[in-house]
Amino acid sequence: MRILLCGCQGRMGHAVEAAAKGDAVIAAGVDAVSGERAFPVYAKPADCREAVDVIIDFSHPNALADELAYAVENSLPAVICTTGLSAEQIATLQDAAKHIPVFFSGNMSLGIGLLCALTKKAAAVLGEDFDIEILEMHHNQKLDAPSGTALMLANAAKEGVDYEPEYVYARHDRRQKRDKKEIGISAIRGGNIIGEHQVIFAGADEVINLTHRAQSRSLFATGALRAAKFLIGKDAGLYNMEDLMDF
Repeated sequence: MRILLCGCQGRMGHAVEAAAKGDAVIAAGVDAVSGERAFPVYAKPADCREAVDVIIDFSHPNALADELAYAVENSLPAVICTTGLSAEQIATLQDAAKHIPVFFSGNMSLGIGLLCALTKKAAAVLGEDFDIEILEMHHNQKLDAPSGTALMLANAAKEGVDYEPEYVYARHDRRQKRDKKEIGISAIRGGNIIGEHQVIFAGADEVINLTHRAQSRSLFATGALRAAKFLIGKDAGLYNMEDLMDF
């Protein structure tokens, strides 16, 4: 499996390179930052001259359009792991999925995929008797807040309840009691926290806390490589972690 690694000079780019072994190889990389690696590094995907089978993207939202255009032009499957995408960028991604297989997830951990499934089930069982709050913690270099994973979890809870929830990101300007249909989403940034997510179901006399802690970036790299292997040979369409959990 020959990979074009977008965002190859970042932390996750190095993690993917370290995790690639056996039937996977980084054929080329793309990054705005130049620098020598064990493979050629280009400033943009269109410059790539190596033969590749799949794109793995851990770059920046601003790079998405060029990456998807290159993928569609060359009929390449694309694993998009970059978070913080706008609604317009999501629409661009969905449009590309009409022509090529695209895997998109706010988190590449299989454990997070399971946490989403558990969150949906808990929300369906507990209903309006429990308030739902989501807390996410990341390192102080992370740009987007809340994390894509926190939004994945909120959407999973939304699928489980029988009402239309309101996502509330801050309470400092709210002088009122908490509405039963709110889902609170809070973000903490500090130090070198790789990633922690909690889904809290708070009832009258009990609290249920579902927690996932990432101990290493290698788990996200492994998930991305697994998604790339899954995507090769698939029909055009938009795939996510739920598809991968059955792979």
